[in-house]
Amino acid sequence: MSSMRMDKNWPKLEDTRLLGKRVSRLDGPDKVSGRAKYTYDQNPKDLLYAKFAWCPYGRAKIKSIDVTKAAEMPGVVSAFALRKEGDELRYAGVEVAVVAADTEERAREAARAIVVEYEVLPHNAEDKDFAAVPKEFLGKPRERKAGDVDKAFAEAEVKHTGEYGCAQITHCCLEPHGSVSHFKDDEHVAIWSSTQAISGIAEQVASISGVEAKNVEAVCHVLGGGFGSKFSLDSWDATALRIAEETKRPVKVMLERDQELMIAGSRPSGYAKVQIAATNDGTLTGWISESWGSAGAGGSSNLSLPYVFNGIPNVRLSHAGITTHAGPARAWRAPSHPQSALVTMSAIEDAAALLGMDPLALVRKNLALTGPLADTYAEELDVADRMMQWSAKWKPRDSKQGVIRTGHGLSLHTWGGGGHESNCDVRIHSDGTVDLSMGTQDLGTGTKTVVAIVVAETLGLPLEAVAVRIGEGRFPPSGGSGGSTTVGGVSSSARVGAVDAANQLFAKVAAELGAPAERLEARDGVIRVIDEPGKSIAFKDACRLIGPNPIVGHGKEDGSLMNSGVGGVQMAEVEVDSETGVVTVTKFVAVQDCGTIIDLKTAESQVFGGVIMGITSALYEERVIDPVTGMVLNPDLEFYRLAGIGDIGEIEVHMMQTERHHSRGVIGLGEPPAISPMAAVANAVANALGVRVPRCPITPREVLLALGKAGA
Repeated sequence: MSSMRMDKNWPKLEDTRLLGKRVSRLDGPDKVSGRAKYTYDQNPKDLLYAKFAWCPYGRAKIKSIDVTKAAEMPGVVSAFALRKEGDELRYAGVEVAVVAADTEERAREAARAIVVEYEVLPHNAEDKDFAAVPKEFLGKPRERKAGDVDKAFAEAEVKHTGEYGCAQITHCCLEPHGSVSHFKDDEHVAIWSSTQAISGIAEQVASISGVEAKNVEAVCHVLGGGFGSKFSLDSWDATALRIAEETKRPVKVMLERDQELMIAGSRPSGYAKVQIAATNDGTLTGWISESWGSAGAGGSSNLSLPYVFNGIPNVRLSHAGITTHAGPARAWRAPSHPQSALVTMSAIEDAAALLGMDPLALVRKNLALTGPLADTYAEELDVADRMMQWSAKWKPRDSKQGVIRTGHGLSLHTWGGGGHESNCDVRIHSDGTVDLSMGTQDLGTGTKTVVAIVVAETLGLPLEAVAVRIGEGRFPPSGGSGGSTTVGGVSSSARVGAVDAANQLFAKVAAELGAPAERLEARDGVIRVIDEPGKSIAFKDACRLIGPNPIVGHGKEDGSLMNSGVGGVQMAEVEVDSETGVVTVTKFVAVQDCGTIIDLKTAESQVFGGVIMGITSALYEERVIDPVTGMVLNPDLEFYRLAGIGDIGEIEVHMMQTERHHSRGVIGLGEPPAISPMAAVANAVANALGVRVPRCPITPREVLLALGKAGA
């Protein structure tokens, strides 16, 4: 890497050693061996466990709370009410009282001994059938229109009408929400938090406890999933901090699985009635949709329709939010995009069937309606077509098949990405060691590995020569891991910091090599003169010239190193048993653009993960609310079904990695691959059966109902 290129810009793809290659994750051995310590694994001396009594009704008013019996039970150190008489509770699972005891079992038993009397109030659990929702729980519709919709439909040669949607699902983080708090003295507190935003935790602790933020030690070395639900400290964390401050003992609060699935975050439902207008050659000319959905007891739902094909000239949209008395929604991996893709791509697939067209041909014909990403989608559709062998395999819906029916479906998606605020320090020590410190966190997606690759690439060192320290609030601050902005921000600041450190080292070495610093480069473990590679010094020998104080390169994210706006194409192949209704995904193809790829292996892994999550929501996931009590009926991993290894079929991933894509800069990849799977699978099922199963999850029951309704 020459000094002429030792500025902040990424090297060309052909010149990289580590960047864009398949590099194994640095934390892999620690995680598979159990050495990695999650928040759940923190068990300091004299630990207390906090457990809650919670409301078992969808909506209720508290008449009385009695914690007396719980407070007297063995091992209980603290017990108190969190609500007061007259408080209205708007969903099942919300905390009412808390106990803290010296063992988890004692705390759990004491929580059961808390006596609460409720006045049960009318609630709403309905969000699928818009007409059945009581008016007091319906929000005012938001409306938008463009063009002349009435004229477009009056002149349309083909019109399609359909109804589509998906249920509310939970984040279902394998590591539940929670924290471990410990007041070391009246002015210093340590907190281990399962969080997506470690740099912001100290300020939040300060606002809750009164301890100065500079005296808060916040740690999150690893966390077991967040998906958008773990940005801030929650009410249960604040309760644990209160107990820790009062008892002067560390307190652990980790939600039980049932409470995790009830209150710790969900993705809103989304349903829509859609009309499409088109010409006989498949040109889309008009769109009308009436959509609705629920974000639970708080927030609001939203759909972005028509999704991706937002250039349809004549549109009329209406969307209404519904209040259901269930735990509120939180950001869930590409908020509103999976629901919007399902509705839009299902309607387009059905319009293609009405026209007698291959949906791939219809999508290609209308790519101009997708805007700036049209060329990206065209390129990706060609790749996906080859990988799936779509053109050879696809058959129209009226093809005669036996009991086991095969079908194919596709979907397109987009996401912004970009990068967040990020700062870091890159240190080069006189003994030749290099380390980076940054207040970011690794959700399990490879953040630690990504920044190590950037520093090693920049300094011409092997990956193992760079130590990475992240996950602590005392390090230079970095943004929360959300919106697919992490890798853009952290790779950018790591690059800037490493380049700063390298240029300082060149200045130290210049006299030794008899050349100005601007003529030096770091490559293959040496510092050398660019046009005289024979004049060089080993990196470790060069570091001896540093002196007693290390070189510190300061990094801050730079917009020129990152970008936003990606497109992806996915195709699904399924088999459906028309007698049992069981859907099996046999093959899934994902083609994705994300600009400059730092680690090809973890990038591909992100796509695999997104596809698996999408298949899960397409076929299995649904938070089921009892319409009588408002209780969640499946708050466990037995009946809240997730896909297993035998459910996902063969998945093939292709990352777009030509120099044209590489030169765009880094674009986040967390959200995009999780958007299209639900739509692709739903379309494949419709292609297999010749009948649309209108709602996800596409359970055997829904398949058989759709077949029965169609007389099939």
